[in-house]
Order: sequence, then structure tokens, then C-alpha cells
Amino acid sequence: MKVNALIITGPTASGKSDFAHEIAKRVNGAIINCDSVQIYKNIETVSASPFEGKTDGSFDEIDGVPYKLFSILPLSEHISVADYLSLAKRAMDEVVAQGKFPIFVGGSGYYINVLINGISAIPEISEENRIKARDMVKNCPDSVYELLPEDFVKTDPQRTARALEVFLETGTPIIEWQKLPRKGAIIPDAFKVLISPNRELLNEKIAKRVGQMVSGDALKEAQYILDNNLNEDRAIGASQLCQMLRGEISKDEAITNWINKTNQYAKRQRTWFRGQYAADTEILHFPTKQDLENIIDKIS
Repeated sequence: MKVNALIITGPTASGKSDFAHEIAKRVNGAIINCDSVQIYKNIETVSASPFEGKTDGSFDEIDGVPYKLFSILPLSEHISVADYLSLAKRAMDEVVAQGKFPIFVGGSGYYINVLINGISAIPEISEENRIKARDMVKNCPDSVYELLPEDFVKTDPQRTARALEVFLETGTPIIEWQKLPRKGAIIPDAFKVLISPNRELLNEKIAKRVGQMVSGDALKEAQYILDNNLNEDRAIGASQLCQMLRGEISKDEAITNWINKTNQYAKRQRTWFRGQYAADTEILHFPTKQDLENIIDKIS
């Protein structure tokens, strides 16, 4: 191979998982997850996991292609970016030892970032401050921004909670920690692919996929979350379905809210890709067989 690893990313529903699988079959590859939701088990449908619908509890291969870091954590467990980087390093070492080519697939920018650039020197966050930060973001957001720097850019709740927990733990804004040298990058020279279809077409696919999920096992997964008092905010869709099952909103409202939240997430992903991800190849449509041949030609 011309490169030591491949990263395939793009907004949700862009077709990256199927595309990566087809490449893996052609180049003796193994898939390593870099999606922060698909790392959790019991939400394979809601998270659009490659293992959606799988019932035997095995999440380590599909059609002979090895898969790593999918459905490995219970929803009750928190994973930090440092934890993910450690798991990814171990998974990559296993893949290479097996004589296979590592293909990282997912849309979580902060996971991709640490794979390429390493991690900052931010200390470990106590469970107390982690829980406190998430509770504050959910229940009293105005007080959160009083604690963060005036120039803090309001983003999604998870990133805001991260900034807050760092401040609560250290008394120093996260931006100051991020200025320090990073360490631990495992694939700084990976070949990077971005799949970014037309926004309107992507939104249409998101809406269609949400409908299919609701017709599938998504409701069972949401009921499992409620029955076991688990975190329903781990994945877009889970929260909306749990609200519906509690009788707080109708089914139509749950579906509409799920679609809207997913569209908003895809928009944030595209913004991150534009500013933080220097792709070697961009595919500006849903990937085709010709795109498959082009990527294989570039990496092998």
C-alpha cells in the first residue's frame, strides 16, 4: 500500500460506511470505528451502525471484513477522547498484526482530530465534574455561558459540556489547554477521504432513513433505554423516541424532531470538515463504483 491508513468521513447518511466496506473487501482491509455513537451497544439502529439488525451479539466482522470498536460500550459508560485514542491505537495494532490495512470510518470530528493530530494536555476530568457539566448544560444553559469565556462559540451541547467540565476541573478555559503541544497521534499521514453529497439530497436521505429506523428496531432500543434508566441523549433519535414513549410528544413530532436534529448535526459536521479536515480526496456526491476504483488506485 502507498499509505499506512485510510480515513473515510463525511456527514451522517452520506454513504461512508458502505463505501468503506467495499474498499476493505478489495484491499484486505479492516474497519475501525471513529463514530462516537456507534461505539455504544444496544442502539445499533438509532446510531445507523453497520450492525443494525444484528441479533447474535457479535460485532466484529461483516462478510469476512474485520470490524473494530463497534458496539463495545454500555450506554451507562462515558468515554473520553483520550480513552478513544487508546482504544483506536490498540485496534490499529491488532489490524496491522493481522496483515490487514486499517480503514477508519466515522463522522465524529473530535475522534478524527486526535487520530491525526494527537491529544492536548488537558487533565483527566473527575466523574463529579463531568456529571455536573452535563446537568448544567441541560438544565441551566445561561449559567454555563457565564462561566465560559466571552468569545466561546456556542456549538452543540456535547462540546459545550466538554468546555465546561474542563473549566470546572482546572479553572482554565479549554482554549488555553488546546494551545499546548499535542501528543499521541497514530495516523498523522493517513490518506483522508471526505464524502459530502449535495445538502438537499442528503436531507432527503436522512428523512427516508429516519422513517426506516422507526419501522425497524429503533423503538425497541428506545424502550430498552427507558427500561434500564440509561442516558437517552447519547444519540440523536433516542431522546425523541423516549419522549414519545413517555407520552410527551406524538410519533409524528418525534420523527420530525429527529429529522431536524439530524439535519442540524450534518450541518455542524460539514462546517468542521471545511475548517478542520484537509481531505486528500473529496467526493461531492453519494459514492459510486468509479469513486471506489479511484480511491483504490490512489492508496494501493
